[in-house]
Amino acid sequence: MIYLKTKQLPVLLVFLAMLLTGCSDELDQPELNNNFAGGTDFSKTGDMIFSLIGVYQSVGARGWEQPLVVATRGDDVNAAGDQQGLKNLDRYIYDNSFFGSRTLWETYYGDIIGAHTGIEQIERFMEFADEDGVALGNQYIAEAKVLRAILLFQLSQVYGAVFIPESSDLDDFANVTSVPTKDEVMQHLSDQMDEAIPFLLDMRPNERTDLPGGVTKYTALHIKALANQELKNYQAVADATGQIISSGKFSLFPDFYELFKTPGKLSNESLYEFQYSDFGAGTGTRVGHLYAPYGPNGWTPAVVGASAGWGFFEPSLKFVEFMLDRGESSRLETSVLFTQNGIDSIISTTSFTAATLPLFVSSTTRDGDILRDNARHIFSSGKHYLPSNQLIPGRNDYGSNKNYIVYRYAETLLMYAESLLQGASNSAMSADQAVNLVRERAGLTPISGVTLDQLVDEKYAELAMEWGKRFFDMVRLERYGELSYEGRTFTADKTFVTYHQDQKDEFPILDEISN
Repeated sequence: MIYLKTKQLPVLLVFLAMLLTGCSDELDQPELNNNFAGGTDFSKTGDMIFSLIGVYQSVGARGWEQPLVVATRGDDVNAAGDQQGLKNLDRYIYDNSFFGSRTLWETYYGDIIGAHTGIEQIERFMEFADEDGVALGNQYIAEAKVLRAILLFQLSQVYGAVFIPESSDLDDFANVTSVPTKDEVMQHLSDQMDEAIPFLLDMRPNERTDLPGGVTKYTALHIKALANQELKNYQAVADATGQIISSGKFSLFPDFYELFKTPGKLSNESLYEFQYSDFGAGTGTRVGHLYAPYGPNGWTPAVVGASAGWGFFEPSLKFVEFMLDRGESSRLETSVLFTQNGIDSIISTTSFTAATLPLFVSSTTRDGDILRDNARHIFSSGKHYLPSNQLIPGRNDYGSNKNYIVYRYAETLLMYAESLLQGASNSAMSADQAVNLVRERAGLTPISGVTLDQLVDEKYAELAMEWGKRFFDMVRLERYGELSYEGRTFTADKTFVTYHQDQKDEFPILDEISN
């Protein structure tokens, strides 16, 4: 979500939050917006920005289950708790009645259609705009294309073949006779970013003063790189990531632990993140993501009254052991919260003892929150953890006021390095230099002559628990054995999640596709 930053009185922030919600409500009704409900004065071109803000708000307003459906598969994380649909998904058993896969499809497409509605509204404003207004409209349309791409990219990663809406007109789907393949979707997204980039601002998201944290040229380049990585078009990956690197605008946030907490909000590492806010107040309006599914099911927080979580998202023991064997400290402490049962599991399955484990492997975090043993999980995700002492006094919801990072520069560097190892060329820097920047921040010694295997391990250590990136990497690289662990067996036919029965009923053509 985007919130206009202001130094005015808090009451203005509250008004703004209400305004953004109103924009979103309108965008959620494409059948009204197709004829613009006769209530919008498009000659008031200064109001054009609110059509864009509505797109930002709706794209960032993700339900709790949707990121979990995207991210739960892979050897970095286990589904825990009482959500059988997630547990099945984690074990590559795809239930076409699971509510999570239904809402992922429905809400993502609702917001993609909403982005098209926003674009169409902006185009109407542009009919009345002067030259500067038309230029601004082109920028806003380009931003909406990038926001739409975030959702369509993830949908295709999960399902493979998916529809590509080209307008807000739902009649376009009345008689579909084909569904674009994943490769076709990825090429479409790459082309869309090429269309958008010339109109986008040439700056970091956190340099924007109109919409701080909003997408820029570099967000689009990152998405273009991701799409071409899925296509295994590694030269295009090198070209896009090389432009980001060569800009000199981005750098790694020095403290990996705080990157995912309040100090890391909109850092120079961020290429895009969903923004949430308590508006600096302990009561009243807040807009946030429900982080409870990631949180420990039982804890004793340093700040009395801070809520615990639900324990649905558990870092895997395999990942923890991998990180310990590498001598990781900051990245392991950041990525994993430990219960005593988890620590006992490490001791029972590795050569580590209570005396030889690093001191940070403790059920008490460095911020004083204590994880209690419980029946749901033995570890929790530290990347989705906001220490209770960083909550604004009066706000007790788990993770309240925490942003959700979507894209960051460390991934750009590692994609760039991989593209060179896969045969691409670029002069922005060497693969060794890109990898060693990431390793240096993690406190690891530099390496020389980096190999693809080392690069894959580096991505595992750096990007675990983030949007399923490990799973999608292993599928793309056909390293299926990594995904067959702790009783799971992965085969290539398990790459894509089964369409929900509701979607098959609405679009019978989906029943003809083997996904």
